[in-house]
Amino acid sequence: MKRFETIIIVVFAILLTGCSQKKSSGDIITQKVDAPKPQAPIRMQEYKQSEKVEWMGKEYQVEITRVADDSLRMVKDEIGQLYVDNRIELKVLRKDGSVFLSKRFTKAAFESYLNEDYRRTGILEGFVYAKVEGQDLEFAASISHPQTDEYIPFVVMVNHVGHISIQLDTKMDTAAEDEQTSEDGRPNEDERTNEDEDI
Repeated sequence: MKRFETIIIVVFAILLTGCSQKKSSGDIITQKVDAPKPQAPIRMQEYKQSEKVEWMGKEYQVEITRVADDSLRMVKDEIGQLYVDNRIELKVLRKDGSVFLSKRFTKAAFESYLNEDYRRTGILEGFVYAKVEGQDLEFAASISHPQTDEYIPFVVMVNHVGHISIQLDTKMDTAAEDEQTSEDGRPNEDERTNEDEDI
């Protein structure tokens, strides 16, 4: 009888051990993931475009330079990461090297078309020569949320006497559909052609 009791005790002990092992094997162990921390302010690389164009029967050189400008107000994303905004230098040179147009663009040139979000968190990212359109030189520009695919596209036109107009590029699809136009609904114009003038 004692032998039978001993066998039952041993079997019971084995069952208890098995149950306790199964229970522990179902435990879930997770590691704490730290939220990303902001780095030093991020700057975009300098960009240059230089292209010869035939315009109004003459040859011109179009030069575009994008540089990060520390004098401009930085923008901040949702985790507090700071980004340095950019400045665009546009020059249109005649064949003899003389300057037809020299302009400096910042985000301020496009602000009348931006909603509050893009005014606070957007940077001037893109600015490239596109084509000759009639008597105008056409450029494509964009204000973007840094390091995302979200941006607002613009068309910048320079006419044959150096007048500049800016308008939304309504042919492009963007995530921002509620941008505002200027108060009178027309593109901004700058009728001056002084060299090295800010826009």
